[in-house]
Amino acid sequence: MKIQLLILGAIGILLLNSCGEPVAYGKVDKTPYPTKECIKELSCSAELKGPQIDKIVVYKKKRKMYTYSNGKLMHEFRISLGKNADKGNKVKAGDYRTPEGSYKIVRKKCDNRLYKSLMISYPNAADKARAAKRGVSTGGYITIHGQPKWNADGRGDAYTLSRDWTEGCMAVPNKAMDALWHAVRNGVKIDIHA
Repeated sequence: MKIQLLILGAIGILLLNSCGEPVAYGKVDKTPYPTKECIKELSCSAELKGPQIDKIVVYKKKRKMYTYSNGKLMHEFRISLGKNADKGNKVKAGDYRTPEGSYKIVRKKCDNRLYKSLMISYPNAADKARAAKRGVSTGGYITIHGQPKWNADGRGDAYTLSRDWTEGCMAVPNKAMDALWHAVRNGVKIDIHA
């Protein structure tokens, strides 16, 4: 039994270092957003920083996201949406539309292509029923995320926020994503309006 625990402990040390950060095994992440830093932060951050956000509201036509804590407005962020966001609610996988409806934040995610992200609970029951009537797949994996790696420093925010470029997600500046990352727990409600 002791030998098995020692072996398991050694394997754990090989696979993880401080705060559960994965070891790169010779691969060096030279990207502007070192994914390993995000993973380390995610595994170490049980405590949220600052006032907690308990509700997120998005207005697609305005290209705005609002966050609230106990009914008090905390933030207002400019956002980019799916390439076809102006064509209405998300109907099916691959339509590049941003969904409309009530959802929840289901998890935080580190991404090697984009800055940090918060996954939402799309598709909900109404989305599934609508897709079933049409005989199409709802798609999924809709998030609130930061900027692409080429815009790591935010110098391209004016460009990225002046157009819709995502596959259906809501993109915010990286500073906004950091504010969300540190103030949002799983289960926070997000309402997305036309």
